[in-house]
Amino acid sequence: MSVPPRHAREQAVLASVLTGLSARRSAVVTVTGATGFGQDALARWSSHNASARGLRVLSARATPAESGLRYGVVAQLLASLPGLRADLAEGSPIPTGHNCPPAPAELLHTCRQQPTLLAVEDAHWLDAESLRWLHLLARRASSAPVVLLAAGSAATVSGPDWREVVVSSPGPVGVRELALGPLTAAHVADAVLDACGAPGAEEFLVAAHRATAGNPAVLHDMLCHFARQGHPPDAKRVPELSAIGAAVLDDHVDRGLRGLPEETVSLLHALAVCGEVLEFPLVCVLAGLRHLGEARVRAAVAATGFVSTTPTGPRLDRRVRTRLLEGMSHSARADLHARAAELAHRAAADDRAVARLLLGARPVGTAWAVHALKRAGRTAGREGDHTRSTACLARALREATDPTERAQLTFDLAATELVTLPEAGRRRLAELVRSRDTAPDLRVRALDLALTDGGSDVLRQAAAEALPTTPGPERDDLIALFWAADQAAPERAELMVPEVPALPDPPASPAQAGQRAWQLAVRGVNLPVARQLARAALAAPARRALILPRLSACRALCLTEDYEEAEAGLTSLLAELHLHDLGVAVPHVLTARAELRLRCGRLAAAQRDVAAAETAAYRVARHPLSMPHLRAVRLLVDLESGHHRDALPLAPEPETRPARDSGYWPHLLFARGLVHASEGDLRMAVGLLKECGRQLLNRHEPNPALIPWRSFAARLLRMTGGRTEAERLSRDELRLARGWGAAGAIGWAELNAGPDAGQDRLSRARRAVHLLRSGPASPGYLRALAELAAAERAKNGSRITATAALDELSVLTSTHPHSPMAARTRLLARLAQRTEPQPRPADAPSPAWAELSPREARTALLAAHGHSNSHIAELLSVSRRTVELRLSSAYTKLRISGRQELRALVRAREGARNVC
Repeated sequence: MSVPPRHAREQAVLASVLTGLSARRSAVVTVTGATGFGQDALARWSSHNASARGLRVLSARATPAESGLRYGVVAQLLASLPGLRADLAEGSPIPTGHNCPPAPAELLHTCRQQPTLLAVEDAHWLDAESLRWLHLLARRASSAPVVLLAAGSAATVSGPDWREVVVSSPGPVGVRELALGPLTAAHVADAVLDACGAPGAEEFLVAAHRATAGNPAVLHDMLCHFARQGHPPDAKRVPELSAIGAAVLDDHVDRGLRGLPEETVSLLHALAVCGEVLEFPLVCVLAGLRHLGEARVRAAVAATGFVSTTPTGPRLDRRVRTRLLEGMSHSARADLHARAAELAHRAAADDRAVARLLLGARPVGTAWAVHALKRAGRTAGREGDHTRSTACLARALREATDPTERAQLTFDLAATELVTLPEAGRRRLAELVRSRDTAPDLRVRALDLALTDGGSDVLRQAAAEALPTTPGPERDDLIALFWAADQAAPERAELMVPEVPALPDPPASPAQAGQRAWQLAVRGVNLPVARQLARAALAAPARRALILPRLSACRALCLTEDYEEAEAGLTSLLAELHLHDLGVAVPHVLTARAELRLRCGRLAAAQRDVAAAETAAYRVARHPLSMPHLRAVRLLVDLESGHHRDALPLAPEPETRPARDSGYWPHLLFARGLVHASEGDLRMAVGLLKECGRQLLNRHEPNPALIPWRSFAARLLRMTGGRTEAERLSRDELRLARGWGAAGAIGWAELNAGPDAGQDRLSRARRAVHLLRSGPASPGYLRALAELAAAERAKNGSRITATAALDELSVLTSTHPHSPMAARTRLLARLAQRTEPQPRPADAPSPAWAELSPREARTALLAAHGHSNSHIAELLSVSRRTVELRLSSAYTKLRISGRQELRALVRAREGARNVC
């Protein structure tokens, strides 16, 4: 019988013991190892070798079934000795008090005549009586030539340790204790060579070692299966090897568990459930082994071969853990998880760890479980793990018994499900809105969240039905949310039963104020009132503030051109959404802020918001009703930044029917129209812009500050010969912009008004720059500067003004050199250089200007044209402190003290250049 090369050392020791037995020297030998490490194979090899030497061999194998059978192993050992108690040879039970086995002395008497090897396999299953008998035999072994060889595992946690009992005999008898360990990398390489007939690649050997954890039996079976498939042991075959190893390991675990004592299996089950949560002494308590010594239990669990030792205690391999749990019944597994969760809670374990245990447990019916699951769910939501957050909150809902607490948990769960399972989340929110048991405040928040997600006719109908039973302020909020729900098709609201009253004037709540401000803004009427109502909506206490009305208020302030207030409101709303784990609304708010920043000409900030909104929308399974807005802003930002190629493939993407019904669909039509215009497809562009306008008018949203579709369509129509229609659209936009009263909207309309407006090109450009200069450096302002620079030169106007406009335009477009306005600026600069002579250095009023670095000159020029430090920082993508340092350096070099002198210097410089 052959022994694997890795057992050569143990084989040599056993051979020397047998040689000593032939020379009539006695010994006691134990061979221990984890399941599959080959200790029983060594015992069989010793028996075979002893027989070949002419020695007598008595062998036995302990089994779990006979571990309670008195003297069962002794009966097996003596079965081949007919002269010693024939009843034992039959393996029958030995009644107490009579029919006992022969004393060890009787066996030793026969050993004096013939040296004998007693080999016991699976000694860890020895019954207590046989273990005492072998102990007595070992104590007297020096009186006869006998070797006692016991092989087994140390994976026993109760009863006497068979190794200590066997080797505790005093006297001159030699004792050898052999402990088998896992395979080394060299052993694995040898095994691969033997099984496959070729040396394994490095990656293959590493994978084989990792898959088997150094277990010889698992490695042998895995390599046999692999070799039968005829694959070479190279790196390309690692996936096949890993799959075979997983299956073999599962089978090995199943067989190994069947060969372990019940107490050890209970301990492994406890480790599988909470080994990474509780300290090892508490794991022992969970397994019911608190009465045993920790050192003994650690040794027993390590001897199974299923665990690895870490500084914090034994740890199970992932696949072993899975097989252990799969082998338990559902009820036993749920009960063990419940007991582990309670123990972890008492040990002050982390909420996430307690929740992980509760997810696999039966309901425990205690308040601490609900609180732990809620906290763990919120933590997971903030970390972006919405799947785990959903699982924790759903599990908490199974524990909660108080109706109010259940309703709040249902809302929290629905908010999380809107990210992972949107349809389920919408159904839960609809149920909260409909239920008469839902608290009025919670009903309003549920409707607000559902409508922010996209809403539906079902929710609007539920809101209408809930009005009669909803009291006071909550009823006012329901009315506001109802009218915020369906701006895309207001005619549907007229069909609601019961009928919903219109928004009162003045509004009765902050929510109504926010919605009324938006209504006035999109209709383009009464700007001061719209501004006042929007500010009132944003001033509401945070605990009463709703998402949709606040968003409407911020967008209304954007149309009134109160950009700083609008941005502050959106940023505050975004922070609250993150704080309260309402991630489903985050893409919506980010898109609105990106649009605002685009209007202000802050392209870099708009790009960041668009990217963040797209990332958030990808994570939260965004509702199709709000996706057109994000795509529209993305297209406009790409076009304005000069990323024309990025916009082209995005524009023609098809949309679903719900998206076409969205209130944001006109925004996407407008953006697509501009993309087609940039491609030269003017007819298609005009068609899309007109369709955008038709839908806006159908929704009673004529304000050109919302979408200036008329002016863009008019420009294209003039290029295609539709001058009459173009002038009509221009007049309409100018009339509506003046009726609204926002300077930016009027300035843009003035800039795009045709010849019939009563002013020539130069007058329109001057008027537009004057109006737009009071606001941020918007795309409209850049176009107005370009138009002014071109018109001043073409109409023989003020070259000082043209130069100043071109200088400012150069600075404003420098951060996005590939944008269309940057290209136009460069063209205007080249034309200016060809049409006017170069200035002489002596003509410059301040030679110190040449000492400024390009960055200092750019910053100083923007400051001279009236831009604030914060605005300059945003335009140049630097910090405000950097702007201050650059201006301070420029003041020092120019020998001036502040902005007033800087403005005078820049005007003088521009005038000197013009004179030259």
